[in-house]
Amino acid sequence: MPLKQDPEGGGTNVDGSKSEMYCSFCYDKGMFVNADWTVEQMQDFVQDKLVEMKFPRFVARLFTRQLPKLERWKNV
Repeated sequence: MPLKQDPEGGGTNVDGSKSEMYCSFCYDKGMFVNADWTVEQMQDFVQDKLVEMKFPRFVARLFTRQLPKLERWKNV
């Protein structure tokens, strides 16, 4: 999820500071919330969250197209 759209303003690092890379739905206290999910599962989850936030589904799909490029998914 784009951090600007995250209701929490981003996930949290181990020290409690805000993550500048990951949203609050996937990153908390320096760990991935659903560490066993595939990138496709995360894309579906984030798309559904954005639709709940009243974004059109096509916009939600556009936002999630970049997920595979995040550091988390580069070596998967």
